[in-house]
Amino acid sequence: MIKKILLMSLVVSQLTISCSSDNSSEESLADQIASITGLPYSKLTPAEQKVKLEAEANEMLVQLDKTKNLSAIETLENLDRLLDISVVDIFNGKNDNKVEDIINVSGVYGIYTWNNAQKVWVKTESKTELTFIFPAKATQTTNNASFSTKSTSSEVKVPVEESSNWQTNTTVNDYFFLPSTVDATLTIDGTQAATFSQTAKYSNANGTTPEEFGYKMSLNGYSWEISSKKATESSVKALFSNNGKNLIEFNSGSTADIDKLLSGEELAQYRGKANGLITLMDNFAIVANMDLATNATDEAALEKNNIRPTQPSYNDPKADFKAYYTALNAYEKKQSESAAATFNKNMKLILVSKKDGTKIADIVQHSEKSGNDYVFTLPVWDAQYKYWSYSSNGESFSQPYLDEVYYLKFNDATEVEMGAYFSTGFEKFQSKFEDFINAF
Repeated sequence: MIKKILLMSLVVSQLTISCSSDNSSEESLADQIASITGLPYSKLTPAEQKVKLEAEANEMLVQLDKTKNLSAIETLENLDRLLDISVVDIFNGKNDNKVEDIINVSGVYGIYTWNNAQKVWVKTESKTELTFIFPAKATQTTNNASFSTKSTSSEVKVPVEESSNWQTNTTVNDYFFLPSTVDATLTIDGTQAATFSQTAKYSNANGTTPEEFGYKMSLNGYSWEISSKKATESSVKALFSNNGKNLIEFNSGSTADIDKLLSGEELAQYRGKANGLITLMDNFAIVANMDLATNATDEAALEKNNIRPTQPSYNDPKADFKAYYTALNAYEKKQSESAAATFNKNMKLILVSKKDGTKIADIVQHSEKSGNDYVFTLPVWDAQYKYWSYSSNGESFSQPYLDEVYYLKFNDATEVEMGAYFSTGFEKFQSKFEDFINAF
């Protein structure tokens, strides 16, 4: 449940594609990207660069590894476990919402205490707070932790179905208000272990989509922040830090018309352009400049001009299945090659060394075969039953599997497939990073 709350805050900010909190630097995202794009390429060979990247990536993981043993994470995981054992209806029977909504709604109160003997939550009425009192660890039976939230309501009222009558085709709705502010605190043995805060501002024009959004989680010196503000040129920023030192930072901007996209519009022109900057500690970064509108237009043109061949009828004695599968192979080859070409045209990605002040490589795509071909026999005409059927008498035919593969393109024009480039030392990095994500 808690994981869903944290994920929800990230998803909301991504959907609004909004604007971030102030950085110590006044330089805009566009200026930062322009400065980085203008850096010279590294003079290190691809092999030398690989060794350096692996060392720097694992240096970052030394910091991330420390988060796995944080007591606050273990306590939140135990709360999540207890809420699975005994579901709490914070809406007093009006519907089946779970406590994963507690940061999404306001005006919901009650003190829930874990009864370990009966494995249930016992509710005490409250008009001011929503609190859960429970054991900090799964191995404990004594309630020594509490998770408490307080919120203020916005004017955005959201309907929830209370009951329905299929005979009369009528529905009775109840309502709750989305919060404008939420503050939550996790306490273990009387000491504050983590804090959570969220703010949101809504406009009547956009319903439940916030115009401004902010979220921050702090525990044991670690902090995870997201802040946003929707605008003509929108952006979103996320930051994970430890005692003021940035570990992972994500910053992106977009000219997309968010309201049109959220309303279900699929037109390419609403997607606009986007840029992004992902940085890992003081080591390296990935820079992205993307023309999403043109990319969507190019994809639509490909679908219009590259027509998938129609499979012939199995009842037609004149059907040419070899010609069909040959045309299908050509169709899929063009699809994959065009997809890679469209990516390379509209999506400009660069891997950068922040420490050295140099570009490492461009990230490009190539269409290529993936794995072994699918080999089968073509159908043969059965004169007796007047039907095409597959049998060992048919001619052998191959269909290749195609995929768009990422490559690093270095300054000397050397290209190395990213999966192979990062397959040795970076396997350790990937494994540790997955451990970090699972723990957090």
